[in-house]
Amino acid sequence: MAMPMRFDPLVDLDGMWTTQFADRYLPIPEAPDARYECIDGRLVMTPAEVGTNSYGEIELAHLLKPAAKAHGFYVFGQVNLTFSPQRWIQPDVTVLHTLPKTDEEDRWVPAHLCTMAIEFVSPSSRRQDLVDKPMRCAEGRVPYFMRVEISRRLRHAAVELLTLGKFGGYDTLAQAVSGQRLRADEPFPIDFDPADLLP
Repeated sequence: MAMPMRFDPLVDLDGMWTTQFADRYLPIPEAPDARYECIDGRLVMTPAEVGTNSYGEIELAHLLKPAAKAHGFYVFGQVNLTFSPQRWIQPDVTVLHTLPKTDEEDRWVPAHLCTMAIEFVSPSSRRQDLVDKPMRCAEGRVPYFMRVEISRRLRHAAVELLTLGKFGGYDTLAQAVSGQRLRADEPFPIDFDPADLLP
């Protein structure tokens, strides 16, 4: 007699993941601290960020919060930024212009509530952070995207602020590296030295 096959959501739901399945089966007990994102039903798991990025994320949120709050925006950490039931990402920092209205929206934040997604480029998911996530956000009409790269060893930080262009992709609005100032008037006043993000 053949042994019954054991259900494995990572294998059996591959290509079929939705927010509903994620609510039911995530996190996976063997990987509770992983980041779970989904592109067209395919689950993408990445490990927790390097410590330097985590430090920079907190610093950046503190730097942005006063001006954002004064102009009616809300600075969040990582959220499930949701484009459809089968497509979501988890930006490192997320700026919303409207708060979620329900518990469901609070868990699966609709992209139309987002003003800016911020991604700290990670060595383990470089292509996803540099190419895939900005593309997803542009397709989802998120007005702004900020990309941050930090090297603690080199004492270097670079920040680029992007805005939706006429042709659906992002155009550079402002950029700076350590020792310079990133300045922009939109979506709210931004003015800081990327070196401030280094531990």
